[in-house]
Amino acid sequence: MIVITGAAGFIGSCLAGALQEAGYLDLVLVDDFSKTAKKANYSEKKSTLLLDRDHFFDWIDREQAGIQYIFHLGARTDTTEFDRTIHSRLNLEYSKKVWEKCVQYGIPLTYASSAATYGDGSHGFEDDISLLPLLKPLNPYGDSKHDFDKWALAQEKKPFQWVGLKFFNVYGPNEYHKGRMASVVFHAFNQIAAHGSMQLFRSHRPDYKDGEQLRDFVYVKDVVAVCLWLMIHRQVSGLFNLGSGQARSFLDLSKQVFKSLEKPVDIRFIDTPADIRDKYQYFTEAPMKKLRNAGYKEPFYTLEAGVDDYVRHYLKHNQYL
Repeated sequence: MIVITGAAGFIGSCLAGALQEAGYLDLVLVDDFSKTAKKANYSEKKSTLLLDRDHFFDWIDREQAGIQYIFHLGARTDTTEFDRTIHSRLNLEYSKKVWEKCVQYGIPLTYASSAATYGDGSHGFEDDISLLPLLKPLNPYGDSKHDFDKWALAQEKKPFQWVGLKFFNVYGPNEYHKGRMASVVFHAFNQIAAHGSMQLFRSHRPDYKDGEQLRDFVYVKDVVAVCLWLMIHRQVSGLFNLGSGQARSFLDLSKQVFKSLEKPVDIRFIDTPADIRDKYQYFTEAPMKKLRNAGYKEPFYTLEAGVDDYVRHYLKHNQYL
């Protein structure tokens, strides 16, 4: 059995689809399945079991002999949620229990960290563990992910394979339920389809022009490809960046959405919301040499190719991966 926590969510459901496509059908999908907005993400997936996250640890104790791998992708991912107790319970303490069960039963583990751990980027974005003490995330979500990374590295007992993946700006199919937290591609598509134009946040820094804020946008198909590779290459352990390796502007991304929709470019700028303005990142880019040196050689989608695939094959037809 292969277990995916957060399986009803964006990346987790895409991973379930990729595993199914690769012929892995004995899947145990773990999540809070009471949220109907996510149902389409998993309703057509083949699985052995849908398991409520609150029953997960008792189930591991009973079924551990049959578990081949755990992908722990479940988390509270809302960067605008400032209740630290929620992030501590779902992102930190829950993850510690997953880790401890993997140690106890000899189960390999890949878990989701985040580029939010890098904070404002003043100490760079290198996935060098010696830099962890310097990092200062900008919100409770980033803090919870950073705290778990530090806790995991400090453990004397580790799963025989353990991998933390620092996801950068992931976009792609199955994020229909995410609302405000969905990718810029998703919001751009819907705005352009409805109005023929779209809005981007204005720059509030003199060193960046409007729309030229830079992000490392990584297509979800690349993210799940790395996950499958790690499951096969179990000699690889550690904390790794997972981005495209190239920062691109919001203008570049937006223009590609217009192009994929065959619409004239009409971009308008609005103020960045006050509640996130002082925590807003103007630049992220994932150095990828650590994962490359570990043996991952596959090319990543360019921004243009990824956005075009997402718009033409998924968003235009409301399709799922």
